[in-house]
Amino acid sequence: MLNVGALREGYVLDHIKAGKAMTIYHDLKLDKLDCTVAIIKNARSNKMGKKDIIKVECPIENLDLDILGFIDHNITVNIIKDEKIVEKKELKLPKQVVNVIKCKNPRCITSIEQGLDQVFVLADEKKEIYRCKYCEEKYSGHRNK
Repeated sequence: MLNVGALREGYVLDHIKAGKAMTIYHDLKLDKLDCTVAIIKNARSNKMGKKDIIKVECPIENLDLDILGFIDHNITVNIIKDEKIVEKKELKLPKQVVNVIKCKNPRCITSIEQGLDQVFVLADEKKEIYRCKYCEEKYSGHRNK
């Protein structure tokens, strides 16, 4: 049995699809933060069979919940204070994501204007479709499902 110590203050990302923890680690830029991070891969789960878990010891405001909701809105975010879960945040698809994905349309203004933010807007919540704010190009990449 693997034992990872309790957090004093931070958050635990639970119910991550098995094998996706490192992708989330990089997407959330956790490698740039000066805080303690524990990644547990392929943990046993009654609900999912196997899952990944990320524990981060740092203030919650350092976490971008929009990016996390875009990556996989089934992840559970447990907020820890004084070694206890004080809140569970349910993620949802963000209305828009900025500088997370890039527009593939070569005629889009974002291809020409280098300093322009890459903005994608949630066009269809049921089908989970995002479109470029500038040219309406549909995002056809794969989120971490």
